[in-house]
Amino acid sequence: MINSVCIFGDSVAKGVIFDAAKNKYCLLKESFANLVQKQQNIAITNYARFGCTITAGSAILAKHQSKLNQFDYTILEFGGNDCDFNWQEVSKDPFGAHLCNTPADLFREQYTALIDRVRKNGGNPVLLSLPPIDAKRYFKWISKGLNAKNIMAFLGEVETIYRWQEMYSNIIQELSLSCKAPMIDIRSVFSEKKDFSDYLCEDGIHPNEKGHQLISEAIEKEAFL
Repeated sequence: MINSVCIFGDSVAKGVIFDAAKNKYCLLKESFANLVQKQQNIAITNYARFGCTITAGSAILAKHQSKLNQFDYTILEFGGNDCDFNWQEVSKDPFGAHLCNTPADLFREQYTALIDRVRKNGGNPVLLSLPPIDAKRYFKWISKGLNAKNIMAFLGEVETIYRWQEMYSNIIQELSLSCKAPMIDIRSVFSEKKDFSDYLCEDGIHPNEKGHQLISEAIEKEAFL
């Protein structure tokens, strides 16, 4: 029986959504973590942070690593911010050399090290794949106040955004196999829907309330939980 779980990750794990009515980001009361905690009667300690990359997440985990052996599982959810670019810089110079926040090879290396650190401190790591993004909606979002034509020149086509982000989710799946760490495939529960955009916020990247319900259902179906 699972009694307690801790989570390290970014805004998706934290339960951040974009509230169109208030025109700002806010915390969702019925986030997937809160739903699982309530429905499964599991105590969840959420260390996730808005905008967190694997590098920042590693630093946060280091502060709490001595407590990891107190939890049945340590859930890791990273990649969404790692694959993102500085769109303001891209807008200024679309043909320059731009790197994302965490290049793929470094992401793979740091995530592997993070999984090892969890285990060395008595924790049991569980990975989350990334929810898909709505490329058109996200392009519109990141282009606000910037030169959309320049950003498009850098991308080549809008769907590049989707494929690039998908690559990071694929890396997580690869790490699950190579590191023998269980992964909860939340991406598939979105992709199975006729239009997964209905489960994303206006920004095209954060799951909305319906999206968090999907994630909670995917987690609850896992046998080891």
